[in-house]
Amino acid sequence: MSETNKQIVEKINESFTKGNTEGFLEQCTDDVVWSMVGETRKEGKTAIREWMSQMEGTEPPRFTVDEIIAEGDSVACRGDMTMKDEKGVDGKYSYVDFYRFRDGKVTELNSYVVKHKGEGEKDRSASA
Repeated sequence: MSETNKQIVEKINESFTKGNTEGFLEQCTDDVVWSMVGETRKEGKTAIREWMSQMEGTEPPRFTVDEIIAEGDSVACRGDMTMKDEKGVDGKYSYVDFYRFRDGKVTELNSYVVKHKGEGEKDRSASA
């Protein structure tokens, strides 16, 4: 089961790089919950589809997958990505996605995304 779930996450990542929302949603249960930790939480395919449609016409993120770990009904995926911000400027990010599966489909996705500090930005923790 763990290996199958890893393969599903690989398909999902491929869908994300192509901006293919339906390719992602095909791999999800109808009641899937996606939490962008610290940002937003969407419940159900319809809500996720509507949320993702706001990004249509924008360039899909470019990302690397550094590691995928699967255990039972859970998969963790981590890596780096580049995507445009609201001003159209490329930003660099690191991410970790935690997937939970039920009956061979994603039922929960928790995404942790951290923007890298830009050149010229000071590390605020250094002065504390």
